[in-house]
Amino acid sequence: QSQLVESGGGLVQPGGSLTLSCAASGFSLDDYAIGWFRQAPGKEREGVSSITIDGARTEYADSVKGRFTISRDNAKNTVYLQMNSLRPEDTAIYYCAAGRWATLSPRVWDYWGKGTPVTVSS
Repeated sequence: QSQLVESGGGLVQPGGSLTLSCAASGFSLDDYAIGWFRQAPGKEREGVSSITIDGARTEYADSVKGRFTISRDNAKNTVYLQMNSLRPEDTAIYYCAAGRWATLSPRVWDYWGKGTPVTVSS
């Protein structure tokens, strides 16, 4: 069964850091672009970051530029989202997705994980 599993979420104070992981089982991430998305209570799912299949290009939402970094380790079949200088408004469920095209739109992805919660609060 092909699936994505996110991990690394949790409770962190404002200004803190977390690293999220997205691991694939049943298929190889080598063949897919990866995106990170988030959804806060009462809000629509929004794109946070994406990375192309070869890792050559990355994209970030304006709200996280300079604070978040996406990276991939195809040997480990895992993609990461390093999140620094976290703010309360970053609080959300974070999802990773795999697809053919790297985009911040949530509409074109083939596989989705079930999400990992991130809470930024003092």
